[in-house]
Amino acid sequence: MINDDPSGIIIIDKPKGLTSHDVVDIVRRVFRMKRVGHAGTLDPIATGVLVILLGRATKRSNMLSGADKEYSAMLKLGVSTDSADAYGKVTKTSRLNSLDAESVEKAVLSFKGEIEQVPPMFSAVKYKGKRLYKLARKGVTVERKARKVTIKNISISEIGLPDVSLDVVCTKGTYIRQLCADIGEKLGCGAHMTELRRTRSGDFNISEAVSIDSLKKASGSGGEPAKLLI
Repeated sequence: MINDDPSGIIIIDKPKGLTSHDVVDIVRRVFRMKRVGHAGTLDPIATGVLVILLGRATKRSNMLSGADKEYSAMLKLGVSTDSADAYGKVTKTSRLNSLDAESVEKAVLSFKGEIEQVPPMFSAVKYKGKRLYKLARKGVTVERKARKVTIKNISISEIGLPDVSLDVVCTKGTYIRQLCADIGEKLGCGAHMTELRRTRSGDFNISEAVSIDSLKKASGSGGEPAKLLI
């Protein structure tokens, strides 16, 4: 029986390897509901806060997805990929012989504030009615318009070249993997994102999140699957 009665928000700690749509499908089956959505996509490589909306709460999708996001990311310098992350094909490699921590920090901090970012080809942005990632999978590259986004805060938590750990607070529409690639380009060596974890989306923090396994276990035991935040 399909139940469309509950209405609320669940914060899922999305595991690596699943798409946001995969998580929506899982929650839909657990709650036996048709109306389930999310407020802000996470790439398969990413983990962390995924805001899941149930029932009437799906009407709040646009409002909630427009909130600021907070991420922890790892980038690898010296290697560029076609998708700007570790899932893509390597397109360029460079040596880091003359690169030091001071140069890396200066490049990273230069991206703080309002910037213009070109969306990656492997993204859901539309070009003449078609998703860019569908074109990219066919080997097609098209010119994309830069978009204004704001990096409200960016800092380095650790440098162990070629790896750099970043903490980023940004506005809606920011692609962290593109940010990593752009940092690599600024340093002249290229880079790609190897890890990404969203720790906050708007007012929702990772401390409030539940795992998919916990959700399934609670449902299977006949208990309340998760706390709903109305």
